[in-house]
Amino acid sequence: MKFLRMMTAATCFAFGAHAASALDLGTMSDNERADFRAEVRSYLLDNPEVLMEAISVLEERQAEAARANEAAVLEFLADSIFDDGFSWVGGNPDGDITLVEFSDYRCGYCRQAHPEIEQLLQADGNIRFILKEFPILGEQSTISSQFAIAVKELYGDEMYKEIHDALITMRTDSTPENLERLAIAFDLDPSAISDEMQSERTANIINANHKLASQLQITGTPTFVLGDQLLRGYLPLAEMQKRVDAAREANN
Repeated sequence: MKFLRMMTAATCFAFGAHAASALDLGTMSDNERADFRAEVRSYLLDNPEVLMEAISVLEERQAEAARANEAAVLEFLADSIFDDGFSWVGGNPDGDITLVEFSDYRCGYCRQAHPEIEQLLQADGNIRFILKEFPILGEQSTISSQFAIAVKELYGDEMYKEIHDALITMRTDSTPENLERLAIAFDLDPSAISDEMQSERTANIINANHKLASQLQITGTPTFVLGDQLLRGYLPLAEMQKRVDAAREANN
């Protein structure tokens, strides 16, 4: 029994180290196995901090594995994320770091993040910023993104940014009538925009963004891609700046 107590302690502390592997439960009698299990149980009840330590180590290893897998997926999909050829690029297009946002115009947290992202881009001055139209909150989200994409296609990047800002801050419903009024307010052609909203190109852009989000396991907005990591959900300005600084340092 003294041997069993010693091996029990070693097993509990090591959880799979060589000492545990040296203990062959298959050679024990039924009574010895029962005694061993009782010793293990007793030890853990007397020293529960060992379990907490083991759980903490396990969780950290799982988190590290998840981060490594996430970084590998981001690298594999880099072209679609950072250079898809159709998403709006702002901030400093020649910046030393890229921040990508998957956004929905009807998302309250996207609206909360919007002015803070603007502050971040202006204060930092060296961030390349990409917007991904990612409507997931119903019909109004979809037609808002269709409207913004159509404006970009017909009128270019500068007008797209103005319309994006208007849509993300708009407090009325995104109905066809309200979008038509918005187009007129910016001296745009509502009929041309309506046609482009229903175009195959517009549908392909939204579908491509949804496919990319699925590959990245993105299910909510806002979600950001920064360097080799995903930032899920709203982050206050100070925290976002901290993440940008850390990503920039990691690149150097």
